[in-house]
Amino acid sequence: MNYKEEILEGFFIKRYKRFFVDIKIGAKVVTAYCPNTGSLLGLLNEGSKVLVAKVENPSAKLKYRLEAIKYLKTFVGINTSLPNDIVFNAIKENKILLEIKGDLKKEVKYGKNSRVDIYASHPKGDSYIEVKSVTLSREKNLAEFPDAITSRGSKHLIELSNMSKKGSNCFLIYLIQRNDVNRFSIAKDLDNEYYENSLIAKKSGVKFRAFKCNVSLKGINIIGEIKIDED
Repeated sequence: MNYKEEILEGFFIKRYKRFFVDIKIGAKVVTAYCPNTGSLLGLLNEGSKVLVAKVENPSAKLKYRLEAIKYLKTFVGINTSLPNDIVFNAIKENKILLEIKGDLKKEVKYGKNSRVDIYASHPKGDSYIEVKSVTLSREKNLAEFPDAITSRGSKHLIELSNMSKKGSNCFLIYLIQRNDVNRFSIAKDLDNEYYENSLIAKKSGVKFRAFKCNVSLKGINIIGEIKIDED
């Protein structure tokens, strides 16, 4: 997936009020929108190179949006609004192979006041696909999720578990927005409730998959599936 807007390079200064970051672009310091509610653990290092989108919407309050932060030699995508579209298109283009049938739809209501990221209806069984954006890596070659406590993430695991028990085809896809990893694991020390719910989901038949991406000035592209560590 290529970025739709002009991408500028800059340097990270600080993050505050969760959704605001100060970035130095050339000789100018600008405030950019941070499209990520997580902690971004390990990435918010002053002076790190960043990729920033120049927002074209004239009504937008902030004219810049943070897209990626460089960690050592690797750009890590932090925009959580992108993974759903990346996975949706990858499934349609057979870059991600799942055992599902039917036309794909986005943001469909299900369960108890929830919306599934991707849905496919079929007489032989509906499919429900949740997508999680992954940025965390605390150990060499290992990606982890979540980077902070996520009650919303636990809710999604419970919803998928319930649908799977009813006979639906359910998937949890972790889209890792970095290319310097080859394994994935649940960060149970950061959110044990999420970890426990992931075990329940697996026992209920939910299928877990993890894919890593290359992030560059041009965009974000899936480059392969990686191993999920067994619990």
